[in-house]
Amino acid sequence: MCIGFLHDREQFEEEERVFLNLAKKKGIDLVMIDIFKDAEKEDFRDKIKQCDFFYNNTAKDFVIEVIKTIEETGKKVVDNSRAYYYTTDKWMSFVKFKEHNIPTPDTILLSENIPAAKQELKEFGKWPVVLKRVIGTMGQYVDKADNAQEAERIIKRFWKKGAERLPIIAQEFIPSPSYRVTTIGRKIVQTALKKCNTWKATGVYGIHFEKFKIDKDLKKIVDKVIRATKINICGIDLLKKDGKWLVLELNSEPGLDFFEKERKKLIGLILDFLKGYGKTYL
Repeated sequence: MCIGFLHDREQFEEEERVFLNLAKKKGIDLVMIDIFKDAEKEDFRDKIKQCDFFYNNTAKDFVIEVIKTIEETGKKVVDNSRAYYYTTDKWMSFVKFKEHNIPTPDTILLSENIPAAKQELKEFGKWPVVLKRVIGTMGQYVDKADNAQEAERIIKRFWKKGAERLPIIAQEFIPSPSYRVTTIGRKIVQTALKKCNTWKATGVYGIHFEKFKIDKDLKKIVDKVIRATKINICGIDLLKKDGKWLVLELNSEPGLDFFEKERKKLIGLILDFLKGYGKTYL
């Protein structure tokens, strides 16, 4: 079995080495594909042909174009471009959650017109409010505003910082730690309660992690999220409000480094899933 491994690193890091070593032991041939370097080469389509299917291990925004290119050739990618789209676009995730009655923070999509956006925020009336660009990883393009004037400054800063004016959403601020549930093949394989010294606990801001138990309500929500999004390998970020679980956002390339001792085990589980995926769909 030959699996294309999409990554974005110029040099292999420890995680890639573990993937390669474990894949060899499991009889899987991994073809490492740098989404920035290899995708630009003339023989990229020839490289696609030698792989049975592909696994995406990068959260870079650019990878969606590589995934779509691969899918145009008829090859499958785990996870596919549609699933990836709903996980990376925070507004579309919210729409999907509401469609399937999955509890989530109140959210609005802001106008690109600043006066209109300020009026929308006033009507939303949930101060403080969290502003987020619809695309962004590791807690980037996320900030909190206490009033419309602060919101205006944050929106302009996002636009100045980014290469393009991507849409921005506003969410009710919920003072809660961030809870991560990692799933592989519809099974919960890890939990991590992310704690930090600031209000922002997602992305690089989490400084301390500990496990937490999955209660009956959370198990139902996780199952609902997986059915609704059809994501095979997923990191689900949650908050708690008045003792009730809320789904904040999804990650289709979840970090495996919350507990270093478990990283190798999770990589093994991913490879086992991919091996089973190949046998089922090829």
